[in-house]
Amino acid sequence: MRGFVYLIVFFSFFDLFSQLPVMSPFALSLGATPFIVGLAVGIYSFSNTIGNIISGFMTDRKGPFIILLIGLFAAALSLFLYTLISGPLSLLAVRFVHGFMEGLIVPAAFTFLANRAEESKRGKSVAISGAFVGLAAIVGPAYGGIVAAKTSTPFIMAVNGAIMLVLAISAFFVLRSFTHVRKHTTEQVKHFKVRYLFRHPGMVRAFAGAFFLMFSQGALALVLPLKVEALGFDTKTSGLLLSTFGVVAILIFLLPINRVFDRLRPMVTLAFGISLMGIAMLFLSQVEQLNYLYIAMAIYGTGFAFLFPSINSLLIDSSSAEFRGKAYGYFYAFFSIGVVAGSSVIGYLDLTYKGGFLLTGIVLLIVALYTLIGMRKNAAIDKR
Repeated sequence: MRGFVYLIVFFSFFDLFSQLPVMSPFALSLGATPFIVGLAVGIYSFSNTIGNIISGFMTDRKGPFIILLIGLFAAALSLFLYTLISGPLSLLAVRFVHGFMEGLIVPAAFTFLANRAEESKRGKSVAISGAFVGLAAIVGPAYGGIVAAKTSTPFIMAVNGAIMLVLAISAFFVLRSFTHVRKHTTEQVKHFKVRYLFRHPGMVRAFAGAFFLMFSQGALALVLPLKVEALGFDTKTSGLLLSTFGVVAILIFLLPINRVFDRLRPMVTLAFGISLMGIAMLFLSQVEQLNYLYIAMAIYGTGFAFLFPSINSLLIDSSSAEFRGKAYGYFYAFFSIGVVAGSSVIGYLDLTYKGGFLLTGIVLLIVALYTLIGMRKNAAIDKR
């Protein structure tokens, strides 16, 4: 049952990553202006954020099973809509619907996994789910780029839609034995306020970790291809560099080293992971030889592999089953916002690739330092 939910997580992110190399060219082929092209890419993240939050609330009320079913069926239908697109405006409408429907899936899937994970193995569990996300990040863009070159973007979306439809039908039979247990109507649950999520230290750290993780991803996606091109390499090299960090992250997620996520406190692995990512960004700002670029991306992948399970473990430890859906809804909303913020801030400041990597690296190291200071304060309080 858990394996099937991992499969849902993989294809949900596979759908997202397979769009990356094809959506901008597709919008241009429809006669879209540069502004509309950017809007077509960004509107997906915007509506996805809304879908994440609504999914969180509905998951707590109805349980993850029914929300997963609705999300999978709705996402499948929205993907088939790409075959009906006739111009830029219809593209924007379909992108909004697609992003929203896709946003329903991930919080429900991760809530399902979190609620069924043994407390002593929750770090290993989220590491495995992270491996499926990393695998989708490697396979998705390659699939999208290769298939689009031989067919079309609507065809790719239709194939993705067919996969989602098969998953939805399969989920009805595979996951229906998982019943949503009604929560006791205690005063705390009955009068639960969303602001509690933003007052809990562990939850705030999980949200901040998600935001800065994807902030760095947004900056990397924008700046790395520019640096690679400036050094005289082709776009294939950019893809290989990005794949390097994904492969390293997957190896750490799946090899026995993943036990470290259950043995060390999440705050320790969070600080270590985000520090490595910051160092990798500073390294990327300085090096120009290709072999050093690969080393930098391997360091970044190691940091990513430590950070992702840490923030998930923090969220699980800081939430109870009664409101974990809401927690995951906002958690993945911060993922979406972080990607947009990373690319937007670097683009708005009009920095060189060196300046973009430097700024991102400094921001990540400041966050790591803040995390370490917080750990010391907590340790001092515990000694009293």
